[in-house]
Amino acid sequence: MSLRLVAKNGAAVRAAEKADAGMSALARLISAYAPHDGSFELRIPGLHASRMSHANTQCFHTLRVPSLCLIAQGAKTVILGKDIFAYDASRMLVFSVALPIASQVTQASHAQPYFGLRLDLDPHKIAELVLKVFPNGLPPVQERKAVYVAPLDASIVDAAIRLMECMAHAGDSELLAPLIRDEILIRLLRSSIGVRVAQMGFAETSVNRVAKAIAWLRTNYSQPIKIEELAELVNMSASSFHERFKSVTSMSPLQYQKTLRLQEARRMMLSSMMDASAASQRVGYLSASQFSREYSRFFGCAPTRDMAKLREENAGNASRF
Repeated sequence: MSLRLVAKNGAAVRAAEKADAGMSALARLISAYAPHDGSFELRIPGLHASRMSHANTQCFHTLRVPSLCLIAQGAKTVILGKDIFAYDASRMLVFSVALPIASQVTQASHAQPYFGLRLDLDPHKIAELVLKVFPNGLPPVQERKAVYVAPLDASIVDAAIRLMECMAHAGDSELLAPLIRDEILIRLLRSSIGVRVAQMGFAETSVNRVAKAIAWLRTNYSQPIKIEELAELVNMSASSFHERFKSVTSMSPLQYQKTLRLQEARRMMLSSMMDASAASQRVGYLSASQFSREYSRFFGCAPTRDMAKLREENAGNASRF
């Protein structure tokens, strides 16, 4: 074996050991701020930690805003329409627009819980930093997607560790955390998916136009929509808008609105003890029977049965802590 090959193999081993050490350190920090199963909003704005001590047998439904997601331990699958994205401690995931998703923790145990960290992304800050990272303009990119999975960048993990360490000192949270957040965004923009991430900060890109339409849908999900009017809002033809919306989000505008309605109705019933009839009307359904059919198809069981199951699960989780 040549000396060059030995040196190369040695460097690879050291890099792997450093990556493992970084993930172990990040997992310890997440464990401290996520003491039991659940998702926790941390002191630094836009930073969230999550813990799960068992793999999910069913999907968890939520609206995910633009964000960078890291896994320090375990594995997870995200489902968007018909697309499935799997990631773990060797990969990072980015959402570039707000999306109603389903997800499952696929690898977790009491001995080795799933530990996740999420940093929300601000398109305005992205646009500001893009001018510094790409001073000569963005390279062309054809792919238009809202979810990207890429090999984990060790420098981002290192910065994430330092960001979480800021929470131990109030002064660091206020003064240093914003600088480290910018560092993470810069490193993300310089990563293998950086050019795609950069699109969320520019008004004329497909991703940003779809994001504008999504913002309207999130605010007006209970209102009837006309594709022509929504397309006009983002200065596109109806056919082009429909094609690009589906290309980015993996669903049509009407499917997106229906998913928002169903998720919001479920949240209302669970948090406010609202019955299915009232929730369906609140989110814009004119027919209770249509709501029940679509809810059952989407979540796997009828609203009443689903609520009973969720409340029983929540009661069981509460009794453990």
